[in-house]
Amino acid sequence: MTTVDRDRTLFVVTTVEIEGREEESVVQVPAFEPTPWSPRARLDHVGAGVVRVDGHAKVTGAARYTVDIQLPGMLFARVLRAPIARGGVSRLDASAARAIPGVHAVLMGRDIPSIPWTQGAPLLGTRILYPGQPVAVVAADSWAAADAATHAILARWSAREHAVGIPDPSGRPRRLRGAPAPPTSRRERRGNVARAIRTAPVVLTKTYRVSPVVHQALEPHGSVVWWQGDRVTVYDSTQGIFRVRRQLAEHLGLRSSQIRVVSEFMGGGFGAKNDCGSYTVLAALLSKKTRRPVQLVLDRKEVVLDTGHRPETLMRLTLATGREGALAAIDFEGWVALGADGWVGGPGQLMRRMYRCPNVRTVEHFLYTNTGPMSAFRAPFYVEGAFALESAMDLVARRLGIDPIDFRQRNLASADQERSRPYSTNGLSACYTDVARRIGWSKARKTSKAPTRRVVRGLGIAAQVWGAGGGPPAYAEVRINRDATALVATGTQDLGTGSRTILGQIAAEVLGLDLEDVRVVLGDTDAGPYAANSWGSMTTASVGPAVRTAAADARRQLCEVAATLLGASADRLTLRRGRVRVGGGRKSIALRRVTEHLGNVMIVGRGHRGPNPESVTVASFGAQAVEVEVDLDTGVVHVLRIVAAHDCGRTVNPALAESQLHGGIIQGLGYALCERLVQDPRTGAVLNAGLHDYKIPTMADMPTIDARVISSGDPMANHIGVKGLAEPPIIPTAPAIANAVYDALGVQPTALPLTPARVLQLIKKRRTRRR
Repeated sequence: MTTVDRDRTLFVVTTVEIEGREEESVVQVPAFEPTPWSPRARLDHVGAGVVRVDGHAKVTGAARYTVDIQLPGMLFARVLRAPIARGGVSRLDASAARAIPGVHAVLMGRDIPSIPWTQGAPLLGTRILYPGQPVAVVAADSWAAADAATHAILARWSAREHAVGIPDPSGRPRRLRGAPAPPTSRRERRGNVARAIRTAPVVLTKTYRVSPVVHQALEPHGSVVWWQGDRVTVYDSTQGIFRVRRQLAEHLGLRSSQIRVVSEFMGGGFGAKNDCGSYTVLAALLSKKTRRPVQLVLDRKEVVLDTGHRPETLMRLTLATGREGALAAIDFEGWVALGADGWVGGPGQLMRRMYRCPNVRTVEHFLYTNTGPMSAFRAPFYVEGAFALESAMDLVARRLGIDPIDFRQRNLASADQERSRPYSTNGLSACYTDVARRIGWSKARKTSKAPTRRVVRGLGIAAQVWGAGGGPPAYAEVRINRDATALVATGTQDLGTGSRTILGQIAAEVLGLDLEDVRVVLGDTDAGPYAANSWGSMTTASVGPAVRTAAADARRQLCEVAATLLGASADRLTLRRGRVRVGGGRKSIALRRVTEHLGNVMIVGRGHRGPNPESVTVASFGAQAVEVEVDLDTGVVHVLRIVAAHDCGRTVNPALAESQLHGGIIQGLGYALCERLVQDPRTGAVLNAGLHDYKIPTMADMPTIDARVISSGDPMANHIGVKGLAEPPIIPTAPAIANAVYDALGVQPTALPLTPARVLQLIKKRRTRRR
């Protein structure tokens, strides 16, 4: 940790784990931090499963999302997108589009400043790298007029050879013919893998493949932008209002202070809304040209084509063990198809940290193809890697004749092997024990696997680890009003996870107020101090401590005023249920009398998140067990039960935590059974761009889900004791389902999703083996 002293303010460089990768961040060390709540402290508001404060607005339709924003004179925009996977535009004529009544502007590449975008190709450029790439944009009085105008633009496309998917690897990775960019590789190792494999009595090698999938958030991507003079106001469906502000300023050549970004309500993002989208930039350029507000909201097809996806991944994994089941070596090689662009992450980190193993080698190859650019998707790369690793663990356990849970327990990682330091807490062993008890693991595995002659049953297990410590920078303010109510202001945003409720509970706990007396303002760069993106399971663990510190600062000031009224020392005062009390005695005063005594003097408490601990690694752990039925005639996998236990530190709101667990598990269910993005290898066209053809789970597919958090507060993580929970539940779901199918059939799945056609192939192998 590097220390920098500027103007007597202490700054340090701390490491923050974001979306499975590490970043260094400069952070201001707080002047004071509250004493950590004890792990099992009984608190009034924190730990209560209260109804979310914005629930009424959402169910009644009062909540305003981006598409609900209506501004005077607002125009509607549509985008002309390339139908080819790779090539160029030899002719682009918009004269007919401009002649359509109600059309106010048509922009092409030559009409706007050159803004580098995918692989450096300019936004609205004529170099096509993927199907659905923006080529022109139209603004009109109505959505229908704008749509008609895009169809009226005369475009001549020049298609060229393209690259789709991952070919079967052979030898060194090479650039695919037609790919946007050459591949890159990354290698990590510890110990001597080759020697460990050579001397191990049990060695197993298997290849696994997962399909690309898309996020399909309930609310589509979109922005409403109004450029007025030198100020730009953006209403955006985003996971990071400050990140959008910074990136948009860079694209438009403006200062950050000229841009205000608002995201009052948001209907999900899952990683696809981490950055400033092309639709935001295009809406801003149209607004500047027309001098009117412009709404650009994508339809479902556009969301699939041009807002990111979880990449297709091919993984070859070798596990070597001793006869007693101790892992001796993990050797992993993976091929990741990023699409036309993307960031380099990779499933290798999971291989290096999930299980105790002295010898690990990971090689990751990142390929570029003519598919829309990838983006982060709920536990990016860990979900893909977990399918390979947890499947291989079951295969080795069966080879050794060891129970799958027992095999995992024998190889439990008690410390962070990459950083050579302990975990702050690690409740994975307790998670295994809990799910095994609740699903009846020992008894169920001894019962018949065939309820009928045509249906077989199986149980599966899988586990996860995820960096979930959050981190700085994150700031908050707490203002005390004259009527003894409080306003919490911070620059984070609520993706639908309940951040307003959680942050309100933390502030109410510190101030001794009812939750109804605390209002949380967020999602506006002009209204609250800086907070980072809501990504990587970071929001509560990052912003929560800042809110508690700000509330503690306000509480200190309140107590100083109340001390003069009560004739007592400020350090003897406690705040609870709207009253200030002296010690444990009866002498007290209503908090409202204290604030009224101040008149119009407003108490403002300020707080920010301190650096992450250096001596320990903060991570979330969890295990999930699944029971399935497999129909031997149709190949349909019916998931009967999913039992989950997760260690994520203190639970601020159990109801919201359970909701997060259910949401991640349901997404993992889709990843396991039905979701995949299908691209025609001949033409490059996406064949299921829309909810009609892209299958996601519905209520008819829902199993019984019994998910719970079994941990208590983690005081080493931060002073409120929380760790992230959003990503962890999706990681083990698909491998647990695949392992249950393996248990049922005796043949291991090696590709996701487990469509009926793929399962029928497994059943065919099963019958062949029996013969």
